Amino acid sequence: MALLSISITCLVIILASAQPCQTPDELVAATSPGHIMIGGLFDIHEKMLSSEDYPRRPEIQKCVGFEISIFLQTLAMIHSIEMINNSTLLSGVKLGYEIYDTCTEVTMAMAAALRFLSEFNCSREIVESKCDYSNYMPRVKAVIGAGYSEITIAVSRMLNLQLMPQVSFESTAEILSDKIRFPSFLRTVPSDFYQTKAMVHLIKKSGWNWIGIIATDDDYGRLALNTFAIQTTANNVCIAFKEVLPAFLTDDTVDVRINQTLEKIMVESQVNVIVVFLRQFHVFSLFSKAIERNINKTWIASDNWSTATKITTIPNIKRIGKVVGFTFRRGNMSSFHSFLQNLHMLPSDNNKPLNEYAVLLSACAFVEDSDFSQCISNHSQGTLAYRGNKDIERNFSLRNDFLWDYTEPGLVHSIHLAVFALAHAIRDLCQARDCQNPNAFQPWELLDVLKNVTFTDEGNSFHFDAHGDMNTGYDVVLWKEINGHMTITKMAQYDLKNDVFIITDQETKNEFRNLEQIQSKCSKECSPGQMKKTTKSQHICCYECVNCPENHYTNQTDMDHCLLCNNATHWAPVKSTMCFEKEVEYLNWNDSLAILLLSFSLLGIMFVLAIGIIFTRNLNTPVVKSSGGLMVCYVMLFCHFLNFVSTGFFVGEPQDFTCKTRQTLFGVSFTLSISCILMKSLKILLAFSFDPKLQNVLKCLYKPVPIVFTCTGIQVVICTLWLIFAAPAVEENVSLPRIIILECEEGSILALGTMLGYIAILAFICFIFAFKGRKLPENYNEAKFITFGLLIYFIAWITFIPVYATTFGKYLPAVEIIVILISNYGILCCTFFPKCYVILCKQEINTKSAFLQMIYSYSSHSASSLVLSRASLDSTRTNITATQLSSGRESAAWQKSRVLQPQAFALTHRENAPGVSRASPRKRISSI
Repeated sequence: MALLSISITCLVIILASAQPCQTPDELVAATSPGHIMIGGLFDIHEKMLSSEDYPRRPEIQKCVGFEISIFLQTLAMIHSIEMINNSTLLSGVKLGYEIYDTCTEVTMAMAAALRFLSEFNCSREIVESKCDYSNYMPRVKAVIGAGYSEITIAVSRMLNLQLMPQVSFESTAEILSDKIRFPSFLRTVPSDFYQTKAMVHLIKKSGWNWIGIIATDDDYGRLALNTFAIQTTANNVCIAFKEVLPAFLTDDTVDVRINQTLEKIMVESQVNVIVVFLRQFHVFSLFSKAIERNINKTWIASDNWSTATKITTIPNIKRIGKVVGFTFRRGNMSSFHSFLQNLHMLPSDNNKPLNEYAVLLSACAFVEDSDFSQCISNHSQGTLAYRGNKDIERNFSLRNDFLWDYTEPGLVHSIHLAVFALAHAIRDLCQARDCQNPNAFQPWELLDVLKNVTFTDEGNSFHFDAHGDMNTGYDVVLWKEINGHMTITKMAQYDLKNDVFIITDQETKNEFRNLEQIQSKCSKECSPGQMKKTTKSQHICCYECVNCPENHYTNQTDMDHCLLCNNATHWAPVKSTMCFEKEVEYLNWNDSLAILLLSFSLLGIMFVLAIGIIFTRNLNTPVVKSSGGLMVCYVMLFCHFLNFVSTGFFVGEPQDFTCKTRQTLFGVSFTLSISCILMKSLKILLAFSFDPKLQNVLKCLYKPVPIVFTCTGIQVVICTLWLIFAAPAVEENVSLPRIIILECEEGSILALGTMLGYIAILAFICFIFAFKGRKLPENYNEAKFITFGLLIYFIAWITFIPVYATTFGKYLPAVEIIVILISNYGILCCTFFPKCYVILCKQEINTKSAFLQMIYSYSSHSASSLVLSRASLDSTRTNITATQLSSGRESAAWQKSRVLQPQAFALTHRENAPGVSRASPRKRISSI
């Protein structure tokens, strides 16, 4: 890159040497002598006048279009240098200046740069080609300008040859912060990176996401557009269109492109906010044509034109819409205002812009104030002779406030900082040198000091950062119509470091709120409860709004996705704006089903108490004695009582204690009840069994206390192991969408199954024994009712398994309560209700004599049946024997009769045996 710059510079030097200007000083706009010369580059005229489409000879063209605002910038530089010279900052050293008009053309600016680089105190205006410029002494020590980035970039590449300091007051292109490519460039304004960042912040703050952008086709415009596009993408703001205009007015296609841009704006009706990175003359033409087409939008102005009086004074400018802009931070303008008041006293011999302005004043001296600006603009498009005017002082005094109205405070302050930064750097450098000698230092030495200089102005400290930028910040301005005139008012300050707008008053807050009322969106915003849905072919800002699904929500407008609720504790309906806490549910005491089931449990407890009272009052009756005695009855009734009480642990908010208690209490108490029933079943079979072998087996098995303790103890061991290794605990079931089921997690399904399975095995054994005794005497037939009660138990629990497995929710405990109640009621009713019926309603058969008579009848009937069975067996045996003798072999029938014969014989023998009378059953009943 350096070699390319050197080549270009040498080419320009060669051309300049081949065709030297006859009077080089004609290029100088304003000059003043001094010990140290400071160069200046300003676009005092807006374009070069050429009678041809393109130049045919390498000659300098005439410039037209006098720019009042740029003329004021040259005055700001002159004023700042005079302030330095009139102060004690550079004691004995005077700063001079040499200001050139670039005419908004790179060629003119490069020609001026050659003058800056030309050797000091040389008879010819030449630039020597050297490999090392360390000892080279150019005409000037530093350059202020240019204003426009396109020109600044070109000039900076030339000044890099000698590392001549170049301090710009307006060039904001981000590329200029690159110190590798532009090592000698510095500026007293922030780069466009911060300006675009501030713009996007304003756009985001105002709720806009569908905007247009217009820029110039040069380094400044393209770089600003690219930086802005990156910032918008990062903030989900979309650019609907990008229009690029030719950078210079000498291009004949400017008007065509402006018309095309306006057509685009009218087509994109949803775009109501347009960002404009243009120069003042572009904006002037754009707005003039937009007013004709009645285009009303919100325009975001860059620092190039946000405070341009030339644009605010366009007729009917208020019809253009709202303009919000960014401008450089302003300083104290009182000194400059006084300077403008005494401008007529400034010598104009070496100040061509001032002379030209005086001529323009003369041409428009008698024009009304409202048309004065237009008159100046019209006359500045032609060429006026630079001649003196005897009425110049009078003309200046008549239009005293005209220049003040065109002053852009931010730029004036930036120029002031640039001059003062150079002055402080020169002071630091000249402390050990005699700077009255122009050869005291080279430009690169000044650059080294300038980069690190720190100075104070109006109580504020300023310095250049590592990128050569002075980040002074921005003022946000708003164009408002006051008394029929468009006025530029300050809305807020933009803090670069914190990326925030500093708003100082309520009126400004209201202005920001008004901006938020402007709609500039591709799609209607999605309300809370909805999210944006885009397709691959769409901009992210062009979308459809879809409702958030269940358990998702959005609480802001235009959210990209719905937020997920915490499924464990919260839920949300479709199109929700918030999450709701899940309602915690369990089988509450107030629940109607719980009340009903607890009522049945309470009724069962009352039955148990009533039966206990009845049995206690009839303790010595045969019915109570035949039930196993009072102790067994009390144990069984206590077990039923505990079973009914256990249902209460299934109701209410689950706790660890209730979860552990309810299953173990039911399991142990119900097992104890079944164990007592098993003991009674064995005793009944033992009392009424006439089979000697069966009696022997039953006598071995019938051990009441060991049976009860063993059977119950096994269940206690099962429950204990369950509580130790996998105890039930409270668990929140969050699988349902809107509620949390507070339930008892059983800990181990295997343990629960083992407990219930063990009860089922005992119940099945009881059922077998009871079934065998189902044909006992009617008044004593407890086995038949036990069988029926156990059948109810089996049916209930077999039904319970699939129902429990498929039931879900807070009523799951109710299923087990129902099964416990059914099985408990079944056994209680079948075991004790028939006896209570006999005790209360059949007292005539609840006597010892009645029981003995019944048992005697049953025993006699059983004995007769056995005798008949024996006779039948003997007859069968005789017939079979005769047949076998005749045939000589036994048949299969005979083999069966041999098996049956001992049983019949045993019964017959027992009946006829000595010491056994027909009244022997009495002894049996008395043993029960």
